[in-house]
Amino acid sequence: MLALAGCSSGEEPAAPAASASASSPSAASAKLRAALLPVPDGMHVAYGPELGAFGKLKSTQQGIAALRQAKLQRPECAGAAQLDIEQPDVAGAPAAVIAFAAERGSITQAVVSLPSESFPKPLPRQCATYTADVGGTQVTYKTKTLNMPRKGDESRAYLTSAAGGEKNAQIGSVMIRRGTVVMSMLVVGQKVKAQGLYELARLADKNLEQVV
Repeated sequence: MLALAGCSSGEEPAAPAASASASSPSAASAKLRAALLPVPDGMHVAYGPELGAFGKLKSTQQGIAALRQAKLQRPECAGAAQLDIEQPDVAGAPAAVIAFAAERGSITQAVVSLPSESFPKPLPRQCATYTADVGGTQVTYKTKTLNMPRKGDESRAYLTSAAGGEKNAQIGSVMIRRGTVVMSMLVVGQKVKAQGLYELARLADKNLEQVV
């Protein structure tokens, strides 16, 4: 499910160099920038905003690299419930991405303008619990679907516990669709509260509504 295998220890993810444009940003990508969250209290910008084709952004490439390095018990769960970057129309879609970090964790947000209405399918039942070898450490992922109040035209939220090694982590995942625009957000920390995740989703959806 997650492109954050390398973050399972609960530490901040290594951020790629900040870039205003990972590829030549189109007018569509520039418009999506307005949908990104402002810097949350007590956090700082880890990288971004990045603008350009979703598949070419440094943050997307970093996530793909993390997945390839991890050996999943269930390989089919690697991209479950997320945008399928293997699809050309998703990889080439205009996008804007930003990441925030603090000692307590990190937030990564992506806003992608797809050519048609599309939304990831719900997490398959077999992907609710699985293990992965991450850099030689056995990590167990357990995910539950959250009953988040609906946002936009469609929305889903999940909370994943990652246990293994010296530190454990929780990962909150939110996806919201308005028309052909999809917002994806990952919140990583030692403790991620559902209500805090819902509030971030509310703020993200409010911004999304203004640009769609």
